[in-house]
Amino acid sequence: MMKLSICNLRISILGLVTSFALAGCAGDPLESGVDPFAPMVFKEGATAMPLNPPNNATSQPFYVSQQTIFKFAVDTNSILIGNDGITRYIVILTSPNGNSQVQYEGIRCDSFQWRLYGTFESGVWKENPLSTWRAIQSNVPNRYQASLAQGAFCNFTSQEKNIKTVINALNPNGFTGQIKPTNSYGVID
Repeated sequence: MMKLSICNLRISILGLVTSFALAGCAGDPLESGVDPFAPMVFKEGATAMPLNPPNNATSQPFYVSQQTIFKFAVDTNSILIGNDGITRYIVILTSPNGNSQVQYEGIRCDSFQWRLYGTFESGVWKENPLSTWRAIQSNVPNRYQASLAQGAFCNFTSQEKNIKTVINALNPNGFTGQIKPTNSYGVID
């Protein structure tokens, strides 16, 4: 009886040691064939259109450039910081004659790209069936995606994960997406 117990103990210990050895090999990139230095493949999460129109009470205007004639604002209640690396938001673009266009977009900081998911037309959100990722343009007058990425949504090439930090960065007094021009007395024009 004692011999049987010692034999069972030895088999159990041998099984345990073998399990640890196999577990150790499973994480070895040379054994598994996974290159730890290979670039990660981007996988976008599901994106649902917003349920509500933009809220004027939570819309935050932001400065884009001296060359633009449009006004821009983000509905701060709509900002979603996704686990997939995309910051989604509602933006309101207003022309000089007062006409507004409302869009639901996303920004990827790692690749400096943006995507138009849909527009708000006649009181209804309409998905953009041709939506693709596009490079953010930094050298055009209506460079609002670049302003949002550089001033609030991104920390260089990584996504800002703290919503408070994003909303504080959108504050017009401290927004750095594009520095407002000043005259020689430091007064903002």
